[in-house]
Amino acid sequence: MNIDVINNGNVSFMVLTTVLVFLMIPGLAFFYGGLVPKKNSLTMMMYTFISMGIVTILWTFGGFSLVFGKDIGGVVGSPTEYFMLHGVDFNVNPRYGSSIPFLMFFMYQLMFAIITAPLMTGAIASRITIMGWVKVLILWMILIYFPVAHWIWGGGFLSKWGFVDFAGGTVIHATAGFSALVGVLFFGKRYYKTSEDYGNINLVILGAAILLFGWFGFNSGGALVSGEHAAIAFTNTGIAAGFSTIVWVIICYLRDKKFSFIELTTGAVAGLATITPCSGYVSPQSSVLIGIIAAFVCYGCLQLSIKLKLDDALGVWGVHGMGGVTGSILVGIFAASNLDGVSGGFHQFIIQLLGVSIVIVYSCIVCWAIFKICDLTGSIRVPKDVQEKGLDQKYITEIVDCKSSN
Repeated sequence: MNIDVINNGNVSFMVLTTVLVFLMIPGLAFFYGGLVPKKNSLTMMMYTFISMGIVTILWTFGGFSLVFGKDIGGVVGSPTEYFMLHGVDFNVNPRYGSSIPFLMFFMYQLMFAIITAPLMTGAIASRITIMGWVKVLILWMILIYFPVAHWIWGGGFLSKWGFVDFAGGTVIHATAGFSALVGVLFFGKRYYKTSEDYGNINLVILGAAILLFGWFGFNSGGALVSGEHAAIAFTNTGIAAGFSTIVWVIICYLRDKKFSFIELTTGAVAGLATITPCSGYVSPQSSVLIGIIAAFVCYGCLQLSIKLKLDDALGVWGVHGMGGVTGSILVGIFAASNLDGVSGGFHQFIIQLLGVSIVIVYSCIVCWAIFKICDLTGSIRVPKDVQEKGLDQKYITEIVDCKSSN
């Protein structure tokens, strides 16, 4: 055991940030579960909670290795190098954390893997069965998340080009956000929409609070050490979220002459999604501008999706997808070389633009194929009558048992 180079302070920091990201997973479930009608709330949360188990299994049986294993042609990592945690132990892997056990890095990255795919379920709420989601989730992780994460974080071709993504603007938000857009086009509009879309506003507030709380660990943990780099990412996260929130609230107040808690949380998430890829590369002063830009871009994209009559139920593409893309591109403008060696400028801007464009195109094409394949092997679509009565009544045992006892 190579404990001499392990820094216990850094290990404690990574344990904390890992737990914060883990908390975001049920936070996302609560957030989405409260935003949909009550008759679909438990099913909506099930999409996220079931991902915790399935992705953990995939991650252990080769997923981690496909991302961080020895590079094969710049496309994917060796599937056997870390299979079943082979070689993932208490020793330090200098490439993935110079002062923490490799096991700690494994767990931190697992949390990112778990939370990514469920982001897209908000766009296709009420339209995909639970078993259909399980099929999509497995293929999506293997064919989209693992390769893209390797391209950028595991030494793949995009990282060799110089493309950077500090905490997942492209790896997480762009892949899930544009896959969500594909899902909206594939499934079409919901058959039934209630007059009041929000089933439980208290659950929304709880989920939003957990997400905002956890996001500080989501971004600052990308430094992999407790120090100046983590501090700058932590600070930028809060500043961008704050500015984006207020700009968003102002825009909505000018439109509606009322305040909305839903709009407030949406503005905060937009700022967080946008600062995520930039958080370790830009100054706090730049994060102010990034937060403001995030509000205008993401709000505009949500309005565009409405104008185009896209039934993106919870605005996943506009907020997560375009927020992640915008932040990834802004790295090429605002990155300060004194922070992490990445310098904004025309060259970096082109690399960021090209890299995120490749990921978008790849994610859209492969995700459409995944939906088609899964649907051909047994319909993954929720029937019209089930959408009317509610997904929970059809797919959740507790609802059936409760009705039987009454």
